[in-house]
Amino acid sequence: MTTVLILGSGPNVVDSRAWDRAPFDRIVAINNAWAVRPDWDDLIFPDDFDTARQPNALDPGQRIIRAADYVPVQNRFGGFVYAGGTMAFTAAYWALGALRPRVIAMMGCDMVYDTKQTHFYGKGTADPLRADKSLRSLEAKSARLQVMAAREGCAMVNLSAGQSRLTFPRSAPAQSAAHAPLPFDTAVAAAALQEEERLGYYVTSGKYWKEEDRFDVAAIDALDALWLKTIRPT
Repeated sequence: MTTVLILGSGPNVVDSRAWDRAPFDRIVAINNAWAVRPDWDDLIFPDDFDTARQPNALDPGQRIIRAADYVPVQNRFGGFVYAGGTMAFTAAYWALGALRPRVIAMMGCDMVYDTKQTHFYGKGTADPLRADKSLRSLEAKSARLQVMAAREGCAMVNLSAGQSRLTFPRSAPAQSAAHAPLPFDTAVAAAALQEEERLGYYVTSGKYWKEEDRFDVAAIDALDALWLKTIRPT
């Protein structure tokens, strides 16, 4: 596996309808993004995703990725509290662990909600706007993903041209496969991982919201600050 395209539900994801399939070895759609283009391979959504919004049928080779598939993979990368409890980050960690690509390119995953049209289908419910202790800093969660992917030999790139909360370098579809992981501060990353181990905010079921009372917001903020120091802003 070389290059994976992940499609979110941001308004600009419809730009990907005009893209050739050739630069991408696999396309992963999140939630409603399966409706953006028909040639997706994997559709990932939580178990409570509205059945009315799910595809009626799958083409040969297409598959659904549910919690039973992605929770164990995300746990291998530290779990939801540290990785960030949004489907954008979950999809990326799942792709990283299950598909083992060299490049993950994200589109429509900018997590910017200060416009009237927050999603390509109109106004939707934005995961990162929940009162959620795992989402204190989307930039920090993005930086962590960038580092964890680099440790696996995978580059993270953002194909969006607009405002974004993602820290990844920008790219274009035709150039995405040429990216290599950017260097990061290994000492700070090691300190952040050590702090995660010390805090022990792991919930193997993935239902971290059931144990939020034991998560210290100040400790999470300090951890996020460490992750932000591991990379150079792009």
